[in-house]
Amino acid sequence: MAEEHHIADFDAGSFFNLHDYDSSGSWTADDIRKTYGLKDESTKDIPESRKAEVVAKVLELFDRDRSGTITYAEYTIGHARGQELPDFGLGPGHHGDAEYEYEIHHFEKYHDENTREEDLVHPEDIAHFKMHDQLEEEAAKQERLDRMSIVDANIPQKFRKSG
Repeated sequence: MAEEHHIADFDAGSFFNLHDYDSSGSWTADDIRKTYGLKDESTKDIPESRKAEVVAKVLELFDRDRSGTITYAEYTIGHARGQELPDFGLGPGHHGDAEYEYEIHHFEKYHDENTREEDLVHPEDIAHFKMHDQLEEEAAKQERLDRMSIVDANIPQKFRKSG
């Protein structure tokens, strides 16, 4: 998780603000789940009870007033006292979109700013660019449909003329 979040690259306040997803000034259970990637499809097999344990442990460490949220002050003071977000061994913590996750988990590890397109041959690269191709195809299809005044496929069968 530390690698995924580049924790060493940020001071505690900046890290807190980056992971305060709704800019409310506090981390809710939902923010904690997202930070640990527990809302991502890749964690669907982790039992809900385990996810709840993660949230409870993080709150236990940082939520000094037991309000059920972690404020900026609680996090930064806790961090200054040496408290760290634990790694629960549940994976890297996916909490971004597909582009962000590809960049963090693959491109940064195996490529750099000098990488040429023909160097992107890993299975992860191929899958990533296949996803882009599919998205472009879907967008082109939608554009064609948007230009049509009537889309036959949208008309329920019972309203179509038969014969």
